[in-house]
Amino acid sequence: MTTRDHILAIDNGTQSVRALLFDLGGNLVARSKVELVPYISDRPGWAEQDAEYYWDRLCEACRSLWSTSPVPPEAVTGVALTTQRNTVIPVDAEGRPLRRAIVWLDRRRTEGLPPLGGIWGVAFRILGLADTVAYFQAEAEANWIRTHEPGVWERTHRLLFLSGFLTHRLVGRLVDSVGCQVGYVPFDYRKLRWAGRGDWKWTAVPVQPDMLPELVPPTGILGEITREASEATGIPAGLPLVAAAADKACEVLGSGALDTSVACLSYGTTATVNVTSSRYVEPMRWLPPYPAAVPGAWTLEVQIYRGYWMVSWFKREFGERELRLAAERGVAPEALFDELVEAVPPGSDGLVLQPYWSPGVRFPGPEARGAIIGFGDVHTRAHLYRAILEGLAYALREGLERLQTRTGVPATELRVAGGGSQSDAALQLTADIFGLPAIRPHVFEASGLGAAMDAAVGLGLHPDMRAAVAAMTRVGRVFEPRPAARGIYEDLYWKVYRRMYDRLRPLYQEIRRLGS
Repeated sequence: MTTRDHILAIDNGTQSVRALLFDLGGNLVARSKVELVPYISDRPGWAEQDAEYYWDRLCEACRSLWSTSPVPPEAVTGVALTTQRNTVIPVDAEGRPLRRAIVWLDRRRTEGLPPLGGIWGVAFRILGLADTVAYFQAEAEANWIRTHEPGVWERTHRLLFLSGFLTHRLVGRLVDSVGCQVGYVPFDYRKLRWAGRGDWKWTAVPVQPDMLPELVPPTGILGEITREASEATGIPAGLPLVAAAADKACEVLGSGALDTSVACLSYGTTATVNVTSSRYVEPMRWLPPYPAAVPGAWTLEVQIYRGYWMVSWFKREFGERELRLAAERGVAPEALFDELVEAVPPGSDGLVLQPYWSPGVRFPGPEARGAIIGFGDVHTRAHLYRAILEGLAYALREGLERLQTRTGVPATELRVAGGGSQSDAALQLTADIFGLPAIRPHVFEASGLGAAMDAAVGLGLHPDMRAAVAAMTRVGRVFEPRPAARGIYEDLYWKVYRRMYDRLRPLYQEIRRLGS
């Protein structure tokens, strides 16, 4: 008789979808990965993808898993799903998509909307928050669809995130996790539920309460795998689908960062620094914390939009030699790029990079741009590559310092996850720049593990989240700060990097004014 003691976690990220089988000790027993085309772009700044494409690739990943797994589907006791955040899909009454998904990387905005009126409008003008509300309105996908595709909006029965769309395909219910609600919808981040009737967000976007899915907190049951979903995926019908959270929140949990004193860095497409908090604390004024994968908790986050995308950019534009040599030698390209980093001393011989390469970011400001200063005749492409990694670490350190100011709790160690965490060189310079131990979790698939932990607690396989963290997460390799490198980075951070933005901001504002 097969023992049901494994959990299937499905992780639908930006670059791939993975089907992951974990045991109750947090060991990754089997894995299947299907690469994704991140988006289709019909116009500059647009990022869309066929919603059915996501479902088809999810099914492919699951079927592939069973063909290679040493553990049969009958050993699975429950399923959890985590996905990329704020990818929006309008659907009809049967849950069929009415247009392509608007992917989180999309940069379109709805300009010219009338400002908020009534008592809310007056209040926000008095508080100096009119621009913040206008930003929310312009960024909301619902406003863009209603303005530019009114026929689609008229037929929209539910407005779902990707998590809600895939949940519907798996269990046949229009339901989603509280932990997945990160986006421009009427959600009350403080109370972790849809906004109350009088909340200003209902006026800022055209969504009505009945257009949103039912919400279930992390570790709650979303439904059972339907027969149709079972036939498409190979997941046994009737298995419970347990609510998890968005991929970043699950990554924090899967890294073991359960307390505010443990910061989680994510070196992914968007680089982030997060801490988990049991109380509502805004990481910046009027910017809410996001729902955590821990029920009733929040993750405070500072983003560097397209953070580790810059590493991919460098590899594409300047890394042809390493990519070619890696293919010839049959080794991972990361090993050769680490050699490139190690060929340059800490501080990149004075080359300092500011990584705000996507206009319109919330932090440090909408005018922010990227910059590299300190060029000299000693600098090579290796210096540029190391400066990119150092610049991202500088920016995340600044973000963590902001979070510590808000929480009053200093971080004592770092957990580093995401694709970039596989670079030993990146983790060593991270430890040096932060002056804290940088720890790689025992398993690379941290977001999938976090989702599996939600399922383990929800199904009573571990009594609570603290027990799940103790049983299912472990420290991998630890990178300690090196005193000599630490001194170099302290000087560059405080005397150069922290001064760059204020000095360059007037120029960034002028570039923005000129429409570039």
